[in-house]
Amino acid sequence: MLQVLKFTFNPFQENTYVLFTTDGQCAIIDPGCYDKREEEILKKTIEEKGLKPTLLLNTHCHIDHVLGNDFVHRTYGLDPVIHPQEEMVLAAVPRMAEMYGLNYTQSPKPTFFEGEEIVLGEEKLKILFVPGHSPGHVAFYSEEYKMLISGDVLFKQSIGRTDLPGGNMDVLMNSIAEELLHLPAETMVHAGHMEDTTIGEEKKFNPFLRGM
Repeated sequence: MLQVLKFTFNPFQENTYVLFTTDGQCAIIDPGCYDKREEEILKKTIEEKGLKPTLLLNTHCHIDHVLGNDFVHRTYGLDPVIHPQEEMVLAAVPRMAEMYGLNYTQSPKPTFFEGEEIVLGEEKLKILFVPGHSPGHVAFYSEEYKMLISGDVLFKQSIGRTDLPGGNMDVLMNSIAEELLHLPAETMVHAGHMEDTTIGEEKKFNPFLRGM
């Protein structure tokens, strides 16, 4: 069985996710923990659940989604796994932190996704390539459990912004149309910000998706 824990961290109110299996293996996705208090919340919850972190995954590498990469690396010995096209985005984070006046400890050097799936214990997640918000953005989809970790591509009645470097509205809309809207209506969307939604709800109520 695949279950999800959600934490809302940092000044950007980013959603960090921990996916875990029946045998206790877990993937930490987009760790946004910014200060010692948030780091302790993540660590304590993992300990209380008896989980063993085996993967550190980034849907993309904007600053709010990687603030905790170094903490996870130091605590659990994991390197972030990203799409190759996000490497340049990750490299720009120190400059972004300076612009925002945020403390940032350099993320460890990433490794890259291989193939089309992530294996977590006995469970599998499809890697969906959904650029537009950022050049190498990916989402993670469990077909068995109808669960999508969408990052900053699709939100409740909204979509990801495209005015940051590497963003492109046409590319984003195509990603949503080609990779997400064909998923089952009951698919639960765990987004990078705000509350959960479903694919069916967004088809009906998302103003950005009308006519698609």
